[in-house]
Amino acid sequence: MDKFEGDLSTLWRFDVLPPIKRLSWWWWWFILILPDPKNPKRSRQLMVLWSTKETPSIRVNDHWWSPGARMAIDTNAGHVLPGMVCAWWYDGDRMFEPARMTECRIAAMDDMHPDWPKDGMGIGGGAVIPILKEDLSFGMAPDLSRMWLSFKTGSKSEPGLPKSFQAEMTPWWHRPSTATYANNVYALGMGYDILRIHGMKASVKIDEEEVQGTAYFQKVTVQAPSVPWFWGFLHFDDGTYLDWFLPHVSMSMTKKDSKPWAKRDSFRWPKNARGVMHDRSRDTTERLEYGSVELLRPNEKDRLLDSDGHPLPRFLIKLRNETTNIELRVRATSRAHWSFDQPTRAGFTSHLTYNEYPLEVETLRIVDHNGERGLDDYGWIRGNAEHAWGILN
Repeated sequence: MDKFEGDLSTLWRFDVLPPIKRLSWWWWWFILILPDPKNPKRSRQLMVLWSTKETPSIRVNDHWWSPGARMAIDTNAGHVLPGMVCAWWYDGDRMFEPARMTECRIAAMDDMHPDWPKDGMGIGGGAVIPILKEDLSFGMAPDLSRMWLSFKTGSKSEPGLPKSFQAEMTPWWHRPSTATYANNVYALGMGYDILRIHGMKASVKIDEEEVQGTAYFQKVTVQAPSVPWFWGFLHFDDGTYLDWFLPHVSMSMTKKDSKPWAKRDSFRWPKNARGVMHDRSRDTTERLEYGSVELLRPNEKDRLLDSDGHPLPRFLIKLRNETTNIELRVRATSRAHWSFDQPTRAGFTSHLTYNEYPLEVETLRIVDHNGERGLDDYGWIRGNAEHAWGILN
C-alpha cells in the first residue's frame, strides 16, 4: 500500500454540519505510540489536539478560553478558526500534562486552495497550520503517500520533557490505513461527523532521537451534549488493530470534578459495547457488535497511581460477533486528564472530565474458526484508553 485511501474529502473542513451554540465541538487528534526501551510492555505516547468550540467561554483545566470570534470560511473552503493546540507526552514513566496548551488562530486548507504553496491534486492533500511563530502543523501530502506532524513544547521547560517532535506517517496496510467516515444527524441538527485513520506507521524524531512507532488519527465534529463514554484502541506488532466503544448514561453525569472512583459511577446504561478489529493474519475486518467494558479498581499494595495519588484503573473488555470472541484485560500505566467547565443556561455550569490512559496489556484471548490466539502470538501490543464523565452542554 503506497498511499492512504478512503474518503478524505472532508479532512480539512468543519462546515459539513451547521454549528449549534454551546454544543458544536470540532477537533483534529493525533496520538503517536512509540516503544519504551526501558519497559517493553509499555509505550511512550504523544497526543496532540487542534480544537475549537462554539461557545462564548469555556474553562480548560484552570485556563479560561473565550474564542472572541467565530470560524471564518472563505470562498475556497479555507478555514480560519479561533482555537487551541493542546498536548501531553508520556515517556513510559512520567506524564507531562499538559506538554502544551496554547491559544491561537488555526488555518486549515486543502491543496487546491490558492494559498497552497505548490500544485495540488485535489484528492485529500492539505494542512492545518496554527498561526504562530513555531511550527505546530500537520498535513497530508497531495499524493496521499504520507502525513506529517510538527510539534514543539515551546517555552514550557521541564526536566525530561523533549523540546521537539517531528513525525512522518505512512500507510501500514490497507484495512487500518484506509480512512473511515461516518456522518449522522439525529434531531434539531444534533449529530456527529467523524473521519478516522486507525493505524499508520510513524517515523518520529524526538529532539535528536529517531524512533519507529505507530499512529492513530481522527477528525471529529460533535453536535450534541457530551455524555460519559469508554473508548480505547490497540495496535499489534503484525498490523492488527482493535478498538472498543461504550457511550452510556450514568450518575457520573452529575460529577463536577476530575477525581476518579466516585460511587455514583457504579451504574451505566446501556451496557453493550461495540468494537472493530482489522485482523492482519486473517485479512478481515470484524465488526464486533456485542460486548462489555468493566472498570476495575486495583487493590494490590504495589498498584500504579496517577499524579494525584489515585489508583490507576484496569479495564476488562469483552467483544464478540458470530464468528469471533475477544477478551482482554489491560491496565493503565499513567493518566492524562482534562477538565472542561462551560457556562450554560440559567447561570449553571456544565462539566466534563476526559481521561486518557496509556495501556499495558495483561491478558488476551482471541477465538475464531481458525483457532485461539493470545499474548504469546504477538511481539508487542500498545494502545490507549479513554474514560469520560460529566455532561457538557
